[in-house]
Amino acid sequence: MTSYKLFHSVSISTNILDHHSFIYLRTFSHSFIVKRPIEKVWNFYTDVEHLEKITPKKIDLRIINVTNQRIIQGQEIWLSGKIAIKIRTARWHSKITLLQPYEYVDEMLTGPFKKWKHIHKFQSIDDKQTEVIDVVEFEFPYNIIGKLFEGYAYKQLQDIFEHRKLATINSLENY
Repeated sequence: MTSYKLFHSVSISTNILDHHSFIYLRTFSHSFIVKRPIEKVWNFYTDVEHLEKITPKKIDLRIINVTNQRIIQGQEIWLSGKIAIKIRTARWHSKITLLQPYEYVDEMLTGPFKKWKHIHKFQSIDDKQTEVIDVVEFEFPYNIIGKLFEGYAYKQLQDIFEHRKLATINSLENY
């Protein structure tokens, strides 16, 4: 299921004066069920190499550097690929800011978005099935001009995550 929400919140300014900034986040959600036990799905997704297996080829994703091959708290990864705009290669640096059993969060430190927070959750349906849940909060830079690209990015996320679903199922169910 894919959903679309627009959040409006006020963040506290670092300026001593009474200034506020507005953050408009788009939230993208996607989930699917894979016919494998949660441990197998978790092991697949917490190995950094899964990114190259489930990312669409047209993105041309490259892992430049990683602080650990397995997902761990504080891990950092540097990537390149045609991530936000298909015609231009972008560099991306993110960090695992939360890791607990069957859930982790990666947040972009530098890259094509002003904000990018990706929550990965895995829930056991039964001993043979796992639900994979992704929630992405994102915002483009450049204020109002960046807002013009958010609808496009949302559609790209739909396509990317549908591909990720099929690639995950193919990788885990058909071997």
